This record gives sequence, structure tokens and C-alpha cells, in this order.
Amino acid sequence: MRKYEVNIILNPNLDQSQLALEKEIIGKALEAFGARVEKVEEWGMRRLAYPIAKDTQGYFLWYQVEMPEDRVNNLARELRLRDNVRRVMVVKTQEPLLTKA
Repeated sequence: MRKYEVNIILNPNLDQSQLALEKEIIGKALEAFGARVEKVEEWGMRRLAYPIAKDTQGYFLWYQVEMPEDRVNNLARELRLRDNVRRVMVVKTQEPLLTKA
């Protein structure tokens, strides 16, 4: 299993109950694809570099997960199907290099 960072941008117009529901659905999707969540950070509302669906802001979520390599593309595809998800980016984290002392 490899370590990945999953970055998600949600619709900025969600109220607190909708936001909680989206986070719950994202968590269940991560579990369904065999991801073990190591760390979650909510970055909140941030300004986007360019408009996405005419929105200049987005609600950012960041997950650090460990999951099988063969399920990463399917997870990203599943998350992109959500109406309130604007962007999904999954990045493989680099493992530290071993050096001789």
C-alpha cells in the first residue's frame, strides 16, 4: 500500500449540514476503496486561482491516506461524480530516500 494526498475542492455555497454530509460521503468512499485515513485537514474557504463553475472560492479538504495503488483512479472517479465536488486531485507522496551515514 502506498501513501497519497487527496485534495478536494467543494462548492462554496454549501451550508453546514450539506458540508457535513459531503464530508461523511467522502469518508465512506475512502473506506469503500480500502483507504486508511491517516490525517485530515479542513482548510476552509479559499480563493481560487481561476473560476471553477463561475465560483471564485471553494471549500478545501485535504486527506492523507494509505491505500492500494490499483484503486486510486476508481476513487478519484467516484468522488468526481458528486455534484458538490468541484475538483479532486490525488497525489502519490514520495517516500524518504535512504542514505548511507
